[in-house]
Amino acid sequence: MKIKAIVHEAEEGGYWAEVPTMPGCATQGDTMDELMANLGEAIEGCLTVDVVEPEAPGRGRRPAVGTHSWQSPPQARAP
Repeated sequence: MKIKAIVHEAEEGGYWAEVPTMPGCATQGDTMDELMANLGEAIEGCLTVDVVEPEAPGRGRRPAVGTHSWQSPPQARAP
């Protein structure tokens, strides 16, 4: 799988990178080698999904008792 990352030089030295197709997926490193290692870990973390078994009703979660619809009030009319 190919994933595009954009690498930037950091103002304080070193580098930082972001993955445009994964919002929030960014990392940094003092050297390019460190950045590439960190970037691999960051991408892996962004692609990881934790699967949790849903709880049965009555075991910590209350079942839904109904629904509610809300409508915003009408806008005030200008004179």
